[in-house]
Amino acid sequence: MKEQTLSVKAIENGTVIDHIPAGEGLNILHYFALDQLQKCITVGFNLKSGTQNYKDLIKIEDVFFTEENIQQIAFFAPQCTINIIKNFEVIQKITPTYPDQVVGIFKCPNMNCASHGEPVKSHFYVKNKNNKTKLKCHYCEKIYPFEWVHK
Repeated sequence: MKEQTLSVKAIENGTVIDHIPAGEGLNILHYFALDQLQKCITVGFNLKSGTQNYKDLIKIEDVFFTEENIQQIAFFAPQCTINIIKNFEVIQKITPTYPDQVVGIFKCPNMNCASHGEPVKSHFYVKNKNNKTKLKCHYCEKIYPFEWVHK
């Protein structure tokens, strides 16, 4: 039996987010509203991977993320690789790192928290220990696993 290899079209300029844990690609698409852009986006879900069992992949033509956005990607895919492409060449490979704090992005799970009833933005301090990400709310000071805050 002949083995086949499928390939995804190369992009001239843009960003490739590779090695996304399977299932998190859709969260990244929605979080950054990438599906709202008028750009060519190639997405692969549950692709076989040599380093992971399965991975997701996102290619976005003519879009480059800010440092803040790259740090936010770490919440969804801490081991991913972000490739910056110019003229069909990878000019930079980035492994995202967590920010120290996150403001106005996630909602505090504590319904009694001031961030729900007051005109303030949510504010969390990021703690990463033993590959477990936890967020500490600035207002109620409760600590939550990341999964509780971002789902």
